[in-house]
This record gives sequence, C-alpha cells and structure tokens, in this order.
Amino acid sequence: MANRIVVCNVNAGYGAVRVLHGVSIEVRDGETVALLGTNGNGKSTLIKCIMGMVRPEAGEIFLETDGTRVDLTGKSTEEIVGLGIALVPEGRRLFPKLTVEENLLLGAYRAAARRDIAANLAFAFEAFPVLQARQRQLAGSMSGGEQQMLAVARALMSSPRILLVDEPSVGLAPILVSRVIGKIRELKERRQLTVLMAEQNFNQATKIADRGYIIVHGKIECEGRSTRELRRTSS
Repeated sequence: MANRIVVCNVNAGYGAVRVLHGVSIEVRDGETVALLGTNGNGKSTLIKCIMGMVRPEAGEIFLETDGTRVDLTGKSTEEIVGLGIALVPEGRRLFPKLTVEENLLLGAYRAAARRDIAANLAFAFEAFPVLQARQRQLAGSMSGGEQQMLAVARALMSSPRILLVDEPSVGLAPILVSRVIGKIRELKERRQLTVLMAEQNFNQATKIADRGYIIVHGKIECEGRSTRELRRTSS
C-alpha cells in the first residue's frame, strides 16, 4: 500500500513553552527522509506529535494510505501504531529488567502483527544475530549498540509500514553509529519501509537519506530535495 505522512503548519510545545513554529514536512511512500538539527531544536517534539505523544496547538498531521486520508492529530499513540506507524524512540526506552525476547514480544502487541510474531521474530534474529544469541539476557545488561539494535528490532515486531527513528546515534561510538544507521537502510530496503529519521549526525544521516529537512529553533530552515542539495545548502 502507498503511504505518505504530511505535517502542515504545526505549532506545538510543552505548557507555555512553544517548541515548533509552523512546521511543515512530507514523507512520501518508500522514502528515507532525514530531519536534521542539533539538540533542542524540536526534532523529537515533531516525532512525538506524529506519534500522538504531544498534541499540536495548531496545524494538522495526516496519513495518506492508498488514497484514504487519516487525521492523526486526534488519535492516541496506540491507534497510530495500529495504522502501521512504529517508533524507535530516543534513548531506546527498553524494559531493562526484561529479556531481549520479552522486549521483542512486547513490540508485537499491535493486533495486525500478532499473527506474524513467529515470522517477525525470525526476521529480527536474522537481521541482528546478536539478539538471537542473547535472547535470554536482560536488556539492561547489554551494550549501548546492542540496545539500539534491540530497539529497532522491537519496532519491526509491529509489522510497520512507516518507521520513525529518533536520534539513533545518541550515546554510541562513531563506529556503532555507522553500523546502526547502515542497518536501518538495509531493513528499510528489505521490508519496503517508509522512514523518517531525526538525527543530529549530518554526515551519517545523509548517507542513507533520499532527501531531508534542517530544523533550527523549531522552524524548518531548509528543505533539500536530494541529499546532494541538502549538503550544498548547509555548507
């Protein structure tokens, strides 16, 4: 199915603090779009708005799927996940006292994914062999890179069509950043996903993105229609 997310003129924040100011972006079917910016510029807030974790004060966010338009702004996070949108959150947000396998199974609570648990679990172990080797290990005892792989695999357990990835490089050594972002590209191609990735590591993100946006102080300052254009504009 063709899928597209559109964010149009969104204002959002926390209490009296406005974080996003008239933000508009589009993620088209089959694309990997990078949302680039340093810490504190609104990347995570925008991701949370799409996922229903922060309610916009103004503007609209909608999903188009095969010609049907679904307004996301009034929906709960559970409903949005049910539409086939999954999040790999900043900081991974695993259950540290549960095993690797238990964390993965919790990712499959979406009704449409329950019939595919066995197949998705097999795919996760194929994509990340370390997770299969350590499936009985507590998630909190794993390295940062392994936890990030687990967070990505957990999101894939919901059989998503659209994957939102928030700051996958945070807390990782440079060699692990390259490995994790390369794995996101591989999984996107293998599962035919549409990906929006919020990231501050410009060089790594543009290696896998088709195009992107730069957000500064809660406003989209630049849209690159290709990664080449994005690099040229930001240089």
